[in-house]
Amino acid sequence: MTRFNERTVKRASPATGPAPVADPAPARSGRATLALTSAATAVALMTYTAPVVTLPHTVAALHTPLSAQAWLLNGTPLGLAALLLVAGSLADDYGRRRIFVAGTLALGLTTALGGLATSTWAFTLARVAQGAASAAILASSLGLLVAAFPSPRGRLHATGVWGAFVSGGIALGPLVAGALPGWRVAYGVLGAAALLVAGVSARTLTESRSPRGGRPDIAGALAFGLALVSLVAALTLGRDGWLRAPVALLLAATVVLLAAFALVERRLSSTPMIDLALFRTPRFLVSSLSGLVTGLTVIGLFSYLPAVLQQTLGMSAMDTAWLFLLWSGLSFAVALQAKRLAGRVPARWQLAAGFLLHAAGALTMLGALDAGSWPRLLPGLALGGVGSGILNAALPLQAVESVPAARAAMGSGAQQTFRYIGSCAGVALTIALATSTGGGLAHGTDVAMVVSAGVAVLGAAGVVALRERPHQ
Repeated sequence: MTRFNERTVKRASPATGPAPVADPAPARSGRATLALTSAATAVALMTYTAPVVTLPHTVAALHTPLSAQAWLLNGTPLGLAALLLVAGSLADDYGRRRIFVAGTLALGLTTALGGLATSTWAFTLARVAQGAASAAILASSLGLLVAAFPSPRGRLHATGVWGAFVSGGIALGPLVAGALPGWRVAYGVLGAAALLVAGVSARTLTESRSPRGGRPDIAGALAFGLALVSLVAALTLGRDGWLRAPVALLLAATVVLLAAFALVERRLSSTPMIDLALFRTPRFLVSSLSGLVTGLTVIGLFSYLPAVLQQTLGMSAMDTAWLFLLWSGLSFAVALQAKRLAGRVPARWQLAAGFLLHAAGALTMLGALDAGSWPRLLPGLALGGVGSGILNAALPLQAVESVPAARAAMGSGAQQTFRYIGSCAGVALTIALATSTGGGLAHGTDVAMVVSAGVAVLGAAGVVALRERPHQ
């Protein structure tokens, strides 16, 4: 296939005659779109990862009991998972720029409010709201990029850079939070950064949409959102006993609400949030499975591991942030370069490689905490960082290519919904395994690492097994 970019004269077609020369203005607009969506995504991920190193201080300031600590980490992924599909559909139908700017503005305000919280529940609600705002940013960003970069080569470049800034936000969040004098100040700074990006975006971005007509799928949004709240509540409460009545009732409610959601999407809604027929296509299944396994393994483990280091090795928040920069910094660097693999290595093989590298990294770190040796973590952090970078480069491209171009925001929202559902479950599972074993926190964390590695290996096998049909 002939390669070209936005500045190249398109090839003539016998049926249509000479194609017009691409105007350089869209290229400039595309660069601005890429810069602003990447910046907003980085800030969203920085707010997501800030509690990774500040969790002990936040727990102390808010007097949070051990049973509620998972909520401090799970608030944002809960908001993300509940609203990503809704945000993606709204962005496609009513304007990606509109949803993006509204989400960035809301992120700034809710992040600042989180820094003012004085109780566990107030902080958790602020984190849920941050997640909802981040959902609007993440879902609409890829839709904006697909509209700004219509060529395959341009789309490959844009999604690769955007995926690298996912890693960049993860890398910078702990550093910023650890460097500033207190977690409340960190939230104020991140809130101001989001408001700045919102202001520039409102003046700069070009609107795009793919309207389908009809009304918003409110019934589907309610059913899906309530199902996720029930699921996350069950996973969080389950660490105190999986056979208790409240946990069983919440899990039953999740099943009922998901069934109601499927009924609404299939039969009752004229403009469903997601076309359920997509789950019959291997490419969409690979995208969804990859998002879920990434949340369960990579995000689930590395969201709680820094707090474990502070408690077991006595490291400061800043020392922990610098140590984890090896993982997140490598993830950023690899994600920037991994886009070169597209066209040479099938996406599912890239995803499988990312999962296997994460598994190898987790297993390499076994025993380091019991030995009280942070240098023993370095090889595992390096392997995991490379794997995370490959995943962050491959996932956004897989998301937009698994659906029609007109539904790019919905495709992004669907994959990231599974990613943050997995994150909620992964964080709750990691905390439960790390704190519930009789051998102490270090031994429990080793158990969590083994489980994370096992799930990653299963994910790698799953994405390889889902072969695409020849006509796709």
